[in-house]
Amino acid sequence: MSSNTAPRVLHVRHVTTYRHSQVVDLAQHVAYLLPRTRTQQTLLSQRLRISPTPDHWAEDGPPPPQALSLDRLGNQRLVFAHSRPHNVLEVRSDFSVALAPAPPPDLAAGPPWPQVADELRYHAGPQAPDLVLCSVPSRYTPLTPELRAFAHAQCAPQHSAALAAWALCCHIHDEFAYRPHSTDVNTRAPDVLRLRAGVCQDFAHLMIAACRALGLPARYVSGYLLTQPPPGRPRLIGADASHAWVEVWCPPHGWLAFDPTNRCLPADDHVQLALGRDFADVAPLRGVIRGSAGAQMTVSVTVSPQEIEG
Repeated sequence: MSSNTAPRVLHVRHVTTYRHSQVVDLAQHVAYLLPRTRTQQTLLSQRLRISPTPDHWAEDGPPPPQALSLDRLGNQRLVFAHSRPHNVLEVRSDFSVALAPAPPPDLAAGPPWPQVADELRYHAGPQAPDLVLCSVPSRYTPLTPELRAFAHAQCAPQHSAALAAWALCCHIHDEFAYRPHSTDVNTRAPDVLRLRAGVCQDFAHLMIAACRALGLPARYVSGYLLTQPPPGRPRLIGADASHAWVEVWCPPHGWLAFDPTNRCLPADDHVQLALGRDFADVAPLRGVIRGSAGAQMTVSVTVSPQEIEG
């Protein structure tokens, strides 16, 4: 985390390229590549370029209004289609954001987490939709007896919700190996618990499932992380990857962010893109195509600091 109080400006470039083995005749895509605006994150500029140009878009122009909508958690969802034959699809997202870190929260503040869980479980009136959506099992975060036992073993009943979440965050970081290529995009939280290894997406799913096993709402955060190169070495273009972390409902703070991959509370080095129940809700790009038997996908992500103008 940065100790500076002035906002940090980061530029993100995310390029996804699909090279199809055969010509694609028709394609329909959904993308989550436009950043959220929130108290600590201000969008300064953005440009989205898609080649070939989607149907009904101006050449090299911004997305038309009908292509954009907000999903149930307030993410910017982009829908586009191609009816012209093509072999290669490139989606390039460039944007800059200003990040102002919030003061560190008092993790000990708030009622014990069992009380928070009971109040959410037995509340008679209507609840916020995001609390309901993020309290129940999802595709990547099913509830199993093993996950329930894992969650309860790490969290003392006298701890606040924030301390319970922090205990899970620290335990996952300390006891699970960060091991690229040990899992794939279909790996679920019970698999991660069994393997005791994975990548940031896996650790986020495991922490979400554990929090929900305690009765605490938790949601998946997709975004980007500014990683620091070794001393004396330049930043590598495309070396950064998409990142994932977790937000947990922690009264009296509200939603608090935890990064189990890095054992930290995200601040001005984490760029938030989208929120979901799990990765399935906010995959950066997915779609349905007709005509190709397969495709090779490459992804390049670069996160770089910028000077504040003015």
